[in-house]
Amino acid sequence: MKKIVFIFFFSTSLMAQEALPFREIGNAPQDYTAGNLISRMIEGLGFRYYWATEGLAVVDMAYQPSPDARSLYETLEHIYGLCNVISNIALVRPSVRPPEAIPADFESLRKATLEHLQTAQKIFLSLDAEALSKMEIIFERGGEQQHFPLWNLLNGPLSDALYHTGQVVVFRRSAGNPIANGVNVFLGKKN
Repeated sequence: MKKIVFIFFFSTSLMAQEALPFREIGNAPQDYTAGNLISRMIEGLGFRYYWATEGLAVVDMAYQPSPDARSLYETLEHIYGLCNVISNIALVRPSVRPPEAIPADFESLRKATLEHLQTAQKIFLSLDAEALSKMEIIFERGGEQQHFPLWNLLNGPLSDALYHTGQVVVFRRSAGNPIANGVNVFLGKKN
């Protein structure tokens, strides 16, 4: 009975990992619309994040380059917050600050981060220039809202999440656990 439970648990865990989005980047859209470009940038972030976080060990989470720096896990929490903002922009809802509930464990945090990106990527893929021109970023803190143009998505949370995903890659390499061989960010595939 124990073998059956273990096999079931192990195979369900593998299925859950395989079901995460952005293991590969899909085929490019046929036309170069503003929505397609934003969507593709989000796909690039999702792919990078997927492979930056694939195979992280518990010991990697504590890695901290200096006492004043964020740990790898704290960096993942920050990326989650940025990806939550990206998703909220696409869903046309405010991003509450400070963020409400951040998932408490690595697997849930990773899955939720990738799902936020998938939600945003799919929505932006369907938007034309007119719809994008009406979108804005809304932050809410203590019941007060601040509104910013959609342009800030590009130089704000999207660029910041890419930047910090690169930090995760460097942190894990420094901790002795580099990303998998064969990850090709140019092609969006793993060989």
